[in-house]
Amino acid sequence: MPINIYIQETFEKVDWLCEEIWDLPTQIDALETWLDKKGKDLEPNKYVADIGFDIRKDASGGGGVLNSKSMEIMGRIKMDLYFSEYPSAD
Repeated sequence: MPINIYIQETFEKVDWLCEEIWDLPTQIDALETWLDKKGKDLEPNKYVADIGFDIRKDASGGGGVLNSKSMEIMGRIKMDLYFSEYPSAD
């Protein structure tokens, strides 16, 4: 799945990011880049960025950080962020 961006009410696809990348920190970075380059220009609507991720087997803290600039863009375009956890394929 990794990041499916769509309009909540119609499920109309807006974009798809991180094909085959299930690492949450990498996905957050890709979403921030997308928001800064494309997302900021969207007209406000009920958008969803649904991140499908896999828990890191040896994780001991840390992880992705969504910065305040990205959160501000999301608020302005009315985008919610969903976290969909999937079991590891390993």
